[in-house]
Amino acid sequence: MQATVKWVDGAQFLAESGSGHSVVMDGPPDHGGRNMGVRPMEMLLMGLGGCASFDVMSILQKARQKVVDCRTELTAERADATPAVFTKIHLKFIVTGIDLKEAQVKRAVSLSAEKYCSASIMMEAAGVEISHEFEIVSA
Repeated sequence: MQATVKWVDGAQFLAESGSGHSVVMDGPPDHGGRNMGVRPMEMLLMGLGGCASFDVMSILQKARQKVVDCRTELTAERADATPAVFTKIHLKFIVTGIDLKEAQVKRAVSLSAEKYCSASIMMEAAGVEISHEFEIVSA
């Protein structure tokens, strides 16, 4: 896996993935940015959410669950000192579908957390406290 990050101006950078996709990262105005993109730590949090969401959806689809929507809400706490690393992250999966089985959703969330989500497992190994919950909504 590869990526390139190129400085644009001030606190703005353009990141490009090895697969050719780009995203703008920028800082807040009080740190030389223009607020034109996500912050780098927000990218980490979104990456974790994407990794876990991908796992949960893949597992539910393989279990033939009729999912019509899946949203993952993430909340994070950071250390007050420098470096302001993540200390806690909570993921809440809101899965909407037809006749979803609670046991299947619970299993998907657990498998993602314990076995498949590389981002989550890596952050936990670094000392981040990660918690999960889910909510099922009938379509």
